[in-house]
Amino acid sequence: MPDPKDLGAEAWWLMFELFKATKRERFGIAQEYRLSPMQLMALGSLEPGRELPMSALADQLFCDASNVTGIVDRLETRGLIERRPARHDRRVKLLALTEEGARLREEATRRMHEPPPEVAALSRADKRALRDILKRALAQRGAAAA
Repeated sequence: MPDPKDLGAEAWWLMFELFKATKRERFGIAQEYRLSPMQLMALGSLEPGRELPMSALADQLFCDASNVTGIVDRLETRGLIERRPARHDRRVKLLALTEEGARLREEATRRMHEPPPEVAALSRADKRALRDILKRALAQRGAAAA
């Protein structure tokens, strides 16, 4: 537990604890679609109508390119994504969502973004305050990156 005098550390610790506490539900959504959590994350990293190099997917998933190959193989076998050679270099493989992949991605993303019961049960004022605080924190991160 963080030092109670450090309110920022305590707030972050509590957010992280809530995120960990809801892991079973998030993983359960992946299982309902017969996907591993990493496969669901890979689908979420691909945007409908846009191709993404396999190396970029590996970067987004924070894993080695060799690990992405197995993830992509299973998603391709399910008909959710397809590999395409890049025009500029046929050795580079681009990934694209199929129609079924885009549909599943949209549905799963919507479900993953539903608040857990612990957040949904908060009062409207508390939800608004939490939202506004998190928006400010994200805006600061965006400003620091710029």
